[in-house]
Amino acid sequence: MKRFLILILFLPFCTGAFAAGKRLKAPEKTVLRMVDPGATPETKALYANLWCMGFHGVMFGHHDYPSYGIGWRGDADRSDVKDIVGSHPAVYSLDMAGINDRKIELLREAHRRGGVSMLVWHQSNPLTEGPDKKYPVGTAWDNTKVVDQILTEGSAMNIKYKARLDGVAEALKKMVDDQDRPIPVIFRPLHEHTQTWNWWGRSATTEPEFIAFWRFIVTYLRDTKGVHNVIYAISPQMDEVYDDPVGRILFRWPGDEWVDLVGIDCYHGRNRAAFESNVKALAEVSKRVHKPVGVTETGLENDHNADYWTHDVLPALRNQPCCMVVAWRNDNPRHAFGPYPSDSTAADFKLFYNDSWTVFEQDMPDMYRLPKGVTVK
Repeated sequence: MKRFLILILFLPFCTGAFAAGKRLKAPEKTVLRMVDPGATPETKALYANLWCMGFHGVMFGHHDYPSYGIGWRGDADRSDVKDIVGSHPAVYSLDMAGINDRKIELLREAHRRGGVSMLVWHQSNPLTEGPDKKYPVGTAWDNTKVVDQILTEGSAMNIKYKARLDGVAEALKKMVDDQDRPIPVIFRPLHEHTQTWNWWGRSATTEPEFIAFWRFIVTYLRDTKGVHNVIYAISPQMDEVYDDPVGRILFRWPGDEWVDLVGIDCYHGRNRAAFESNVKALAEVSKRVHKPVGVTETGLENDHNADYWTHDVLPALRNQPCCMVVAWRNDNPRHAFGPYPSDSTAADFKLFYNDSWTVFEQDMPDMYRLPKGVTVK
């Protein structure tokens, strides 16, 4: 296990290092409000700990990390990150699209080890999907307009989409621990809605339609299906330096009472200034809406700098109340956003791992016990 250094003078947000498995503490007493007042105790505890984590360090995550990596697939208890540093990532990112019993079991295993799980959703276009459809027609990348039909109560698309949400609810209810308690998960149902590639994005919806659609999903899962182990996260894409980055993060904001966690998907390439600017804006949003924040997707596809993690990523996150930074998947050497043993950044990633500000699975505090000084309503 890596050792944490206690930082005193130059980390204004930090309340001190923490020991693995211990209980976190907020820097000051605070009250947080969730989208679901009826969330399970463990879900409220995770939510409170996501808030506190940002004052102590940043969890590293990786999409699909236990399923495959560079040169391997399906190996037990393996990840590219563990092959480098001896610990899995702290955050397991996976897709609700194509969710199956195997991935749910991997989620359970991550939870047993103390990790956090986050679900994105590359959901197919319900209007154009079908077995004979080719990419991008019928997929999440098909931006044929359909949300207006989904929102029309009793319409064919409304009925079909509710059936889809029934499947989501069933999967979420399968996510239980060894005592059959629901495992808390972070859910990003409509990620990168600032973009035009998706059928829920800005080219295929109006602002009122997107807001109504977000609320429709939340209301159906929470109230109709009785799902209470979800932390609802919004995550606009933020790749560049923007004149008004805070405004872009709050693009088509569904309302404070409808969002739990604010993320950004930031594929900034080698534009270090863009990443730094957007993380600072994320911190400002956290102050405004009083919610935990994180970098929910990032990474540099097959074009890494040897010092990418310590030069481009870590400095922007240090001292910012960002609870996580999550790299996209490592599917093959031409499509790898995180580190792997033969990658040029592997040595630098070890330095990133050994830094006192980064948190990996073996460093995790007890994320499912309510931290000191936080009340969740």
